[in-house]
Amino acid sequence: MTNDKALVIMPCMDMIAGRVVKGVNFVDIKDAGDPVECCKAYCAAGADEIAMLDINATVEGRATMLETVRKVADVATIPFTMGGGISSVKAAAEVLGAGADKISTSSAVFRSPDMIGELVKEFGADKVTVAIDVAQNSGMPSGYEVYIDGGRTATGADAIEWTRKVAGYGVKTILPTSKSTDGARTGYDLPLIRGIRAVTDADIVASGGAGTMEHFVEAAEAGATVLLAASVFHFGIIGIPELKAYLKERGFSVR
Repeated sequence: MTNDKALVIMPCMDMIAGRVVKGVNFVDIKDAGDPVECCKAYCAAGADEIAMLDINATVEGRATMLETVRKVADVATIPFTMGGGISSVKAAAEVLGAGADKISTSSAVFRSPDMIGELVKEFGADKVTVAIDVAQNSGMPSGYEVYIDGGRTATGADAIEWTRKVAGYGVKTILPTSKSTDGARTGYDLPLIRGIRAVTDADIVASGGAGTMEHFVEAAEAGATVLLAASVFHFGIIGIPELKAYLKERGFSVR
């Protein structure tokens, strides 16, 4: 299968207290380094974009760490998306003002969906990513339930229906993460990606579960256009140049 749109390779830096960390299934957190040094390394390695997430900001009821955003912006040579603790249009403006190229928001817009439209109107659709954390739930029409607060709080909402609503606001990038595959390195949740692709033309960020280069191929075939991973990049299991070459050999366009 070929994909006309060039795939985006996006390392993800989850952060707690200003350090990059990596967990499994949203828990079992381990330190993975300094965000500025990680950013420099990823830029040098040929990453296309970077995602950063202040994973405790929402739960702790505080804003994103702007000082960290500024430090990363100073060294970043590729676009980076910042998420975590962005609970208002004002907070988003502060993060973008600190140097982030795009913002990602999840819990706040679930609680106040009209904020999605406000963000798109204020900053443009290209700067807004809506992240959707999900867990498998056979009681939901799609088999997936939306979770918020860093994956801690079940909402009772169907993930695909919520995606449809999000897409209706003109959002161009949707970032679903499946709790069951996150950090497990057993592959992305492909039925989730396919289900979301069926209801939106937006860019879909495959997130949660990459362990081999073949997993990235599977995600692209399922409809993802942005391939996000953390631990395989952080710990040197997969090199970005090698991954791009592998994807290209299999008929995908890469940057």
